[in-house]
Amino acid sequence: MAIIFVKQKRERSIQHKHPWLFSGAIERVEGDPQLGETVEVRSFNGDFLGWGAYSPNSQIRVRFWSFNQTDNINRDFLKKRIEAAVSLRRLLLADDSTNMYRLIHAESDDLPGLIVDSYADFLVIQILSAGIEYWRDTIIDLLHEILHPEGIYERSDVSVRQLEGLEQRSGSLFGLQPPDRLSVSENHHLFWVDLINGQKTGFYIDQRDNRQKFSSFINGGSVLNCFAYSAAFSVYALNAGAESVLSIDSSVEALNLAKENILLNQLPLDKCEWLSENVFTALRGLRDRARSFDTIILDPPKFAPTSALAQKAARAYKDINLLAFKLLKPGGVLFTFSCSGGIDAKLFQKIVSDAALDAGVNAKIISFLTQGPDHPVSLNFPEGAYLKGLVCKIT
Repeated sequence: MAIIFVKQKRERSIQHKHPWLFSGAIERVEGDPQLGETVEVRSFNGDFLGWGAYSPNSQIRVRFWSFNQTDNINRDFLKKRIEAAVSLRRLLLADDSTNMYRLIHAESDDLPGLIVDSYADFLVIQILSAGIEYWRDTIIDLLHEILHPEGIYERSDVSVRQLEGLEQRSGSLFGLQPPDRLSVSENHHLFWVDLINGQKTGFYIDQRDNRQKFSSFINGGSVLNCFAYSAAFSVYALNAGAESVLSIDSSVEALNLAKENILLNQLPLDKCEWLSENVFTALRGLRDRARSFDTIILDPPKFAPTSALAQKAARAYKDINLLAFKLLKPGGVLFTFSCSGGIDAKLFQKIVSDAALDAGVNAKIISFLTQGPDHPVSLNFPEGAYLKGLVCKIT
């Protein structure tokens, strides 16, 4: 087995059990580790630090499996990690109101680079790291053995795989292929999901608790749902008694699916308005037409995957939040989110604060939001807290 030696005084993060070792912290490599193979990591002085998966193409050169020298990285090791993740979800989601959730959340479940989402009787997996790719067949076999799904479908069709030297890939891995539309439940709300072509793995599962909280703020009135995708927030709004909901998304296909979700929940289409347009353009148009709303949701895609793009993303976040504040009625409420890894919670709050100031409104943060508990955050991996949300009320 190859050995990675860390530069002098660069082992601190490993001793704190952070799961990443960057290429710049490596002193030398003894042996010839291949893509995804397990390597031993030692300090400059030769002391054992951990076992990890080697990725020669990535700046994250090693993703740690374990910091325990007695561990063997094998099938049994992976089985215990998967079983631990499954047990946690069974504890967190004990009722039958929801049958879609995140089963494995990568580094935060001690399986770096592995995403597994459960949709009714199907599993959707994303393999984002060289180490998980190396153990791919074993992991698929274990998921089948432990969970007995009707089918396992891979959605490793994401650009981040290129950083690991991996090609994008998608397709059925086990059992039945998911249907074009699968009906699932979230907090007793029903949704059609497209596991094969939909965004992410088919649905924005991480917003489940935030959608439930959002329902409590609906007291009739008008709602604007921006970046609506399949209109999950719109379904919750109508179920909670909203008088009207305008859903905006650039994708016609997404809004068509959104309309089907309204009908699936037996909600009134005549209370819905649909706009297929760039959200930035649409918000300016609404402002120019003097439209206003009681509640607004801003749930944009990832503007800044890395900190290098943070400055450009900050301008975009400020722009949409400024426009949203201008469109809110007196006493109105804004639910605003960022899922960008390059924008931390402190910066996001400053952006929203600056947007309110420039919009000329007085607003208060009345709640801080994050991803659901099935997307846990390990204390040794704060990067796992990627979803930031604020509930702001105009005063």
